[in-house]
Amino acid sequence: MIKPDGVEKRLIGRIIWILEENGFKILGIKSKHFTREEAERFYEVHRGKEFFNSLIDYITGGMVVGIMVEGENAVEKVRELIGSTDPKKARVGTIRFMYGESIERNIVHASDSKESADRELKFFFET
Repeated sequence: MIKPDGVEKRLIGRIIWILEENGFKILGIKSKHFTREEAERFYEVHRGKEFFNSLIDYITGGMVVGIMVEGENAVEKVRELIGSTDPKKARVGTIRFMYGESIERNIVHASDSKESADRELKFFFET
């Protein structure tokens, strides 16, 4: 998912290009504006953490773009391609290294498991 800062910076095409250049097939793209309720469900795993409310405020503050990709070991490879949550710690060449500003404003979200991907993709492609 391209987060509001990625959309604001007009990086949608660039991020899709990076995914395709790394061998992923794009199966679906859908933009949306999360309601607070949707965002809280999407980030349920972080409920109770000190950054939860600011994360929800941020993710509901603008348009996001969900991207469904297909490829061998897609979850692991996409996470490697986007880099560390903290752009300052991200490997050179990763999306977050190139475009992220901070741990919170880090351009993209990627599912951390097949189960998470199945759950998270429903927010975009089954509504």
